[in-house]
Amino acid sequence: MPSTETIFERVGENTMIVNMGPQHPSTHGVLRVITELDGETIVQCKCVIGYLHTGMEKEAEYQQYLKCVPMTDRMDYLNANGNNLAHALAVEQLLGCEIPKRAQYIRVILAELSRIASHLVWLGTHALDMGAMTPFFYTFQQRELILDLFEMVSGVRMMPSWIVPGGLRGDIPAEFEPRLRAFLKEFNTEMDTLEGLINENPIWKERTYDVGILSAEDALSLGCSGPILRASGINWDLRKDKPYSSYEDFNFSVPVGRTGDVYDRYLVRMVELRESAKIIQQAIDGLPEGDFRTSDRKISPPPKPEIDESMESLIHHFKLYTEGFRPPVGEAYAAVEGSKGELGFYVVSDGTNRPYRWHERPSSFMNLKSLEVLAKGRMIADLIAIIGSIDIVLGEIDR
Repeated sequence: MPSTETIFERVGENTMIVNMGPQHPSTHGVLRVITELDGETIVQCKCVIGYLHTGMEKEAEYQQYLKCVPMTDRMDYLNANGNNLAHALAVEQLLGCEIPKRAQYIRVILAELSRIASHLVWLGTHALDMGAMTPFFYTFQQRELILDLFEMVSGVRMMPSWIVPGGLRGDIPAEFEPRLRAFLKEFNTEMDTLEGLINENPIWKERTYDVGILSAEDALSLGCSGPILRASGINWDLRKDKPYSSYEDFNFSVPVGRTGDVYDRYLVRMVELRESAKIIQQAIDGLPEGDFRTSDRKISPPPKPEIDESMESLIHHFKLYTEGFRPPVGEAYAAVEGSKGELGFYVVSDGTNRPYRWHERPSSFMNLKSLEVLAKGRMIADLIAIIGSIDIVLGEIDR
């Protein structure tokens, strides 16, 4: 790893260099933050990454398009369905295939459930970092209910890989809808409880109000997106501004902050939790009938009954899953509004059954750079609150 001297030059002669991480719990992963302190005031800080590097982007270039899906789960593992969706949209753009309306609505439901689950983990751990233990139990109780829903659909709790190029791996089971409706019925009440614990808590406000202010200009110049950008006053949400997967069918609001401090970033995400629940309610109420994947047999396998009755369908199924499909030569970029911001995939096809180039536009990686701006001039204790308010996942940063 690089030495401190290669990362930045000291500003003062009597300052002290302190490392926070990469084994500090508040860095939310193996992130190393090198800080230069004048007393307890941060003069400058730099983020050092690379402790978790997995090489997933390069590995994906040796896998078939369908087999890239499990890698997307493991980048931002708290927003797995959103990652699956971004990859699927990019590959479908290359293939030029249409996705049935039912599949689009189910994708929205799964992606918004992932957003809620991700925000709940953020809130519980963010509060825990600053000494508030009670919210953690409330948030993880609700998250468990969401993971139960994922398990019901896919058999997997955190990394379902259920959204794939061409649609979905399977339809939702009959028992999914009543369980989802039961969750939505109680969710807003649980949110009322959490906001009652936190919103006007004097200690919480003292630790977050006017701390780590990110101006709209800085947010844009740093390439920030998601709740961080919106908390700084920029009304930009891909679900509204560049809708995909039928998001234009749903009525929801985009919360926007005013000052761009830690407290604003908290408030924006709290409103987003309720808005995601509103989107899911509309999607399940208006869920269309039909197929859960495209009818293009170059991309999706034959229906299961056909496989039992037709040797040709069985061979087709076998060849599709062993050899994959071959998009035409070209390139595509598709982005979604992930739980942490714009999450996109750039995919280049050379006409073979695996991508020539597969690159993610990671929201956590882009947003992390703001830490060096937000921390300057603040107390070292404020760094804990600022990192938590950015909401990063190192699996997406060190990919």
